[in-house]
Amino acid sequence: MKKNDPDPLQPLASLLVKIGSIAVHAQELFGPLGHHFDRIAMKSLLNDPEVNAWIESMTEMAMLPKKRS
Repeated sequence: MKKNDPDPLQPLASLLVKIGSIAVHAQELFGPLGHHFDRIAMKSLLNDPEVNAWIESMTEMAMLPKKRS
């Protein structure tokens, strides 16, 4: 985490909305009526710079699992 980065344990509302959207799209995608638009939306959100910075910060703090790839 860089000195001027926001605290990953106190995320901004914009980040919470994005993370929540990822969760809802994941639920939809893996549900009985899952649609490929949910996958596209998730990919877009997972490529968001704010989301990636948060994931990196949380990973550095050992709060998220390490990626296999």
